[in-house]
Amino acid sequence: MSFSKWIGASLGWSFGGPIGAIIGLALGSIVDAMADGKNSPFLGQGNPQQSRRRTTYRTRQRQRPQTQSGDFEVSLLVLASVVIKADGKQDQSELDFVRQQFVNMYGKERANHAFKLFKNISKQNISVRPVCLQIRQMMDHPSRLQLMHFLFGIAKADGTVTSDEERQIYTIAGYLGISSRDYDSIKAMFYNSIDNAYKILETDKSATNDEIKKAYRKMAKKYHPDKVIHLGKEHQKGAEEKFRQVQKAYEQLQKERRF
Repeated sequence: MSFSKWIGASLGWSFGGPIGAIIGLALGSIVDAMADGKNSPFLGQGNPQQSRRRTTYRTRQRQRPQTQSGDFEVSLLVLASVVIKADGKQDQSELDFVRQQFVNMYGKERANHAFKLFKNISKQNISVRPVCLQIRQMMDHPSRLQLMHFLFGIAKADGTVTSDEERQIYTIAGYLGISSRDYDSIKAMFYNSIDNAYKILETDKSATNDEIKKAYRKMAKKYHPDKVIHLGKEHQKGAEEKFRQVQKAYEQLQKERRF
């Protein structure tokens, strides 16, 4: 698959708004066939059904369409580039993590296309707030939680999450409409502390055993992989990891409290 066909098929609502502007600038000379406009999905050519679906962010602000894999992918690329530069440098281990995650999710060919675009995105100075507001407007809550999980994974790829990276992810979470409890739950999956199990389940040490059981059922439902099944099987692994962390936290508290 050529680069232009890949990116044309990947973009839905993310083709418009501030994300669309970032992607358009990043494409530059790497999009083949764009110069003469022949067979270019960006100019309304190619699959007519895809063209009809590719309405812009501005024309769809009043409704939240179901997030597709391509929209999630592009949103992830943009926000990943922000987090990687949060501490003033691009660590090779973090870049390797992004590439490997894309290989795991999409396979080598699609991952190569994505990383090619990512390198061009990372050269830009991105205004985080408008990008996040577009994502918040158009992306469902489970998919936004999945984005947060991935961003923490990037920050932790070199072994530690710096204060600058954590601050940047916290800012992104606020703009994305992620509650502090959800933020702390996902963050706790990447740290080691004695109360992490409670944080992952969005409860605390004062909770009764019955309250912990109730919290577990609630979080298992919230983080269940089926919540992001619409993103495609390529994103199920990340969702399954969150789900396992919830199960692990519950089992830890069961053992500690002996219930």
